[in-house]
Amino acid sequence: MKQAAYINPGTLYSQAVAFKDMLFVSGQCPKDPETGELKHGNVEEQIRLTMENLKSVLNAGGSSLDNVLKVTVFLADINDFDIMNKIYKEYFPIDKPARSCIQAARLPFEIKVEIEAIAYIS
Repeated sequence: MKQAAYINPGTLYSQAVAFKDMLFVSGQCPKDPETGELKHGNVEEQIRLTMENLKSVLNAGGSSLDNVLKVTVFLADINDFDIMNKIYKEYFPIDKPARSCIQAARLPFEIKVEIEAIAYIS
């Protein structure tokens, strides 16, 4: 088996794991990258910050939003689905990856959204 590369290991999990030409990104949340603090603003702010964090981890792993093949979105409230779709289209305007969107019974730290992705590394 080929060795996997880990992005930001050392906590309980890695933000992403690269294996061959694939990048598996762990669930990203609305965490301020400068302070490390979770932002508990409205759902729109949380989704935007989560998408920016996803974009940053993809870039750190040698990929990008353009290379995303699959996204899984976890929402604390499925009634936020329309807001999530509106913002999601801004980040994936043309080639939309496969996607699942699930209401989670409860997300960690009372956040409203968590997003994970699978991408290829070009």
